This record gives sequence, structure tokens and C-alpha cells, in this order.
Amino acid sequence: MKIIISPAKKLDSNASSVNKYSNAFFLNQAEELINILKKYSVEGLSKLMHISMDLAQLNVKRYQEWSIPFDLSNAKQAIFLFQGDVYKGMEAHTFNKKELDFAQSNIRILSGLYGILRPLDLMMPYRLEMGTKLLNKRGKTLYHFWNSTLTNNLLDEMKSGESLINLASNEYSKSIDLKSFTSDSVITPVFKDFKNGELKIISFFAKKARGYMCNFIVKNNLTSTDDLLQFNKEGYSFHPEESTLEKPVFIR
Repeated sequence: MKIIISPAKKLDSNASSVNKYSNAFFLNQAEELINILKKYSVEGLSKLMHISMDLAQLNVKRYQEWSIPFDLSNAKQAIFLFQGDVYKGMEAHTFNKKELDFAQSNIRILSGLYGILRPLDLMMPYRLEMGTKLLNKRGKTLYHFWNSTLTNNLLDEMKSGESLINLASNEYSKSIDLKSFTSDSVITPVFKDFKNGELKIISFFAKKARGYMCNFIVKNNLTSTDDLLQFNKEGYSFHPEESTLEKPVFIR
């Protein structure tokens, strides 16, 4: 199976790492975007991304310093650099060599700048959300820039009968044309919590739950989507009465 997840805004360049690394599939396309972004002033980037002037200044600096090729002196593996809620739930720092190899083969991180990242792909820190309306040679948004490229890459990587586990947010899963996959091959787990007596999707908890499920898949070396239904970390359990084949629901 292939698992798609979102990147994270929070980064930690000092996080623990390993010596093994790989190079992202689409560094040349990332460089195209960097060359566009390098033309933005601090004020212009602040307006484009709806971020503070301090964050804009930091990212203008990052774009100016961005250059390929990458190595461990100027970049870090994606799975360790990203530090958002999904990654806290995933706990990649606990993976042994076999588990890291499994993650490398199966987890794909969707990225506004890099397109698709494998866990051990090197990256330099950046801020570029997939929903950014950045004018480029393919259109007015990053969805125009990446959509067919990312969809075709995943289709080419997936073996016959292999499933796509969609653990990405809506913002990032929209960068993939999910209709290009067979109707029964895309599984989108849903995580719900009880709050004030009501069953809801609570963003903060759902993000962590996606990370918990990544951890569950990797630690148990899962290859069958049926095994996903055994997921029971942090109090979540499968509820068939709330679920469909394409959207299994896990409730806490």
C-alpha cells in the first residue's frame, strides 16, 4: 500500500536523524518554484501567504539560501524535519532500520514545494502550502503546477491491486486526482471524537490520529487494508456502523 500524508508548518532542524538518505523525485520542479519565490519581497510574500512579516522574512531568507544538490550538511530527511501533529503521532524517531525501510517504501509526503517526498528524502526548510495561489507556467495555483505530475507518479509507483491510504488533509489530497485510481483502491480513514456529547472530527486530534495510524502501519508492517481495521491506538477503535468501504471510521 501507499500512504499519503500532509507536510507540517513546524520544522525542527535539530531533530534526531540517521545517516541514510535519498533525493526527492522532483527537485528540478522545486527549483522552478524557488526561482519564482526568490522574486518576492518580504511584504509581497507576507501578502501571498497571509503570514506575518517575521515569518515572511524568515522564508525569503530560506528561498535565497535554497540550492541543490542537497547533502546532510545543508538538508535533513523530511520525516525528521517535519514536526507537526501528524509527525508527533507517527514518532518516526522510534523506527528501527527495518521500519524506516518500510516507511521509505510506502509513505509519501505531499508538498507544495517538493511535490512528493519519501520519508528519507533530503529537504531544506521552507514554507509553501499547497493552497497558495502562486502564478506559474502551468497555471495560477500549485494545484495546476503539481496535479498531473503527482497523480502519475503515484499511479506509476503502485503495483496492480495496491491500495492508496489517504491520510492527507483536504488541502493536500486535492493535489491528487483521486478519480484516476480505481474506485475501491483509495481508502480515507476518518477519525472522530466525542465532545460535549457529540461525535465530531476535531482537527487537532484527527491530525495526531493520522500519525498514530502511520505508526501502526509501519510498526506492524501492514500490507492489507483489512488490517487497518485493527487500529486501536490512543483509544480509537473501528466502528463499522459509521463506516463505508472507502471511509472506515475510528471513534474515541
